[in-house]
Amino acid sequence: MKRARVQNGSVVFNRKYGTWNFLWVENGRRRSQLIGTLQEYKCKEAASLASEALRQALHEPRTGGLPTIRSLVKEFRREKMPERFSTQQGYNSWLNNHILPRWGSFPITGLQARPVELWLKDLPVSAKSRVHIRGLVRALWDYAMWRGEIPTQRNPMELVSIKGATKRGRKPRSLTVEEFQSFVRELEEPVRTIALVCVCFGLRISECLGLKWGDVDWLNSALSVERSIVRQRVGDVKTIYSGRTMSVDAEMLAVLKSWKQATQFPSETDWIFASPIRVGRLPVSYPWVWQMFQEAGARSGIGKLGTHSLRHSYRSWLDAVGTPVAVQQKLMRHADIRTTFNIYGDVVTNEMAQAHSKVVRLALPKAS
Repeated sequence: MKRARVQNGSVVFNRKYGTWNFLWVENGRRRSQLIGTLQEYKCKEAASLASEALRQALHEPRTGGLPTIRSLVKEFRREKMPERFSTQQGYNSWLNNHILPRWGSFPITGLQARPVELWLKDLPVSAKSRVHIRGLVRALWDYAMWRGEIPTQRNPMELVSIKGATKRGRKPRSLTVEEFQSFVRELEEPVRTIALVCVCFGLRISECLGLKWGDVDWLNSALSVERSIVRQRVGDVKTIYSGRTMSVDAEMLAVLKSWKQATQFPSETDWIFASPIRVGRLPVSYPWVWQMFQEAGARSGIGKLGTHSLRHSYRSWLDAVGTPVAVQQKLMRHADIRTTFNIYGDVVTNEMAQAHSKVVRLALPKAS
């Protein structure tokens, strides 16, 4: 029995730390690898299933040339990490919080379809997050083949299925006109204008905070969306379709002019929502805007409200004022019309301007 445990390894529960560990002997030395916590694996059987890749690795022929996932990730970050900062943040989050703690000491060949699928199934994250993690593991496999660490072959992550991957964890929230009016009354500048810009143009918060006064064409009533800012890092917009010049309704133009007169930083190269704390060098931060939204949502009685809810509201309002689907796609700046509705069509500029003006009429308070 003891010999079998030495050869095949064994799963042991550490009562002190509440963790499952895989124990084996290698070259006469006792080795240990963390499998997960009791919250992740409720019983020994579940932990044993999760440790299957480790058992397989014990019996694989040792080539001595395969790098560990940890060392592979180090090179991946140097050679193949996406340039977009927000994408880097997501990749590093999945790597540091999930992939490296579980698989860091494995060779890439230890990440096979069945053990990875069982591991993903037990992760306490949403189905969408599991899809992202699987995609990153797949990218590591491709990277190992690209480097020539392993022979070119079918990526085993193609066999990993994730239940509920196409379902939303939560229904997106859209505000009614009355809810938005109650909400915006609770906001002070510059957050009030930020909310109006987001809901009248359907901008992502990263795009809104990335606006500069030079992006506003006052003469032609237009606004150019050219950059985004994530965690105070300036970068490109999400896709090539996200960068667009948009019509600005006369009333919305007046809102921007009013804020331009009030701000300490009104020059063409200044951020529209410049932070006084940063002496205008950066815009106000997303966490601060989010906090202001939360507090205003509570005071107005509409409850918790994320910044992206205004983009969802914008799409709903476009629908409510009878905007053609093809126009909605252009105004939402979606790369694929299926993201908007799954209907195709064309659009002309005056239709976009008319749709924008109708949404502005909904957003701006009625004169008493």
